[in-house]
Amino acid sequence: MPPEIALLESRALRDSVIERTDVLDKVKILTMLPDGLHITTRMVAEYFEVGEEAVKSLAKRHREEFQSNGMRVLRGSELQVFHRSKMNLWDQSYPQAVTQLTLYPPRTVLNVAMLLRDSDIARRVRTYLLDIEESARSGPETGAEQLPLEQVLTERTLAGPIGGRLDAVEACLADVGSTLRELAPWMARVSARLDGMDRRLDAHGRVICAMSERLCDLGEDMTEVRRDVATLKAEAAQRRARRAKRRRG
Repeated sequence: MPPEIALLESRALRDSVIERTDVLDKVKILTMLPDGLHITTRMVAEYFEVGEEAVKSLAKRHREEFQSNGMRVLRGSELQVFHRSKMNLWDQSYPQAVTQLTLYPPRTVLNVAMLLRDSDIARRVRTYLLDIEESARSGPETGAEQLPLEQVLTERTLAGPIGGRLDAVEACLADVGSTLRELAPWMARVSARLDGMDRRLDAHGRVICAMSERLCDLGEDMTEVRRDVATLKAEAAQRRARRAKRRRG
């Protein structure tokens, strides 16, 4: 088995196992945000049981590698859209006054595990990854002898046609997860545009209601004007009749 330091020093080796994000839940359950795709810096630190500064420092040193594996930093309007569409589902996992938010998908969390030195959880993840790598290299028989009993039994149970079908299902689910991650920003933008349309429609509705009330007031005014005109016509007719009567008398 390669030494643990190999993962710390070799990006090529890290890249070769970066898809094994299932290892994270096998070492410790990884709690995701409500979108099911990301976690915050604070949540990464809590998973590895280290301070947030350790995670921030690591992200700063390996920014390019982390970004290639899905890390995103939201600012400005993009942060506002994400906050408006997602943050109302959260309680205490996020400070409301931040000016930027760093999001880590499982691939980046695994990337952190392969580089974070002072974390027992990260060391266990690296050991698990190296065990899997060694098992793959040594062949099915030798690898099976070195794997934990639970994993050996699982692999034997899934052997044959059922295992092949499950592999196909897992491959499809991986494609679905990738597609959902790609659609998430687009859906957030659509949600923001729909919110804007709702606000504009509400404003138009208020204007129309105000115009309707004004028209009602104008209708009442016109009714009063018509009554006044009818009264004036009647009075004028009476005056004409009195003058005509006086002339005849």
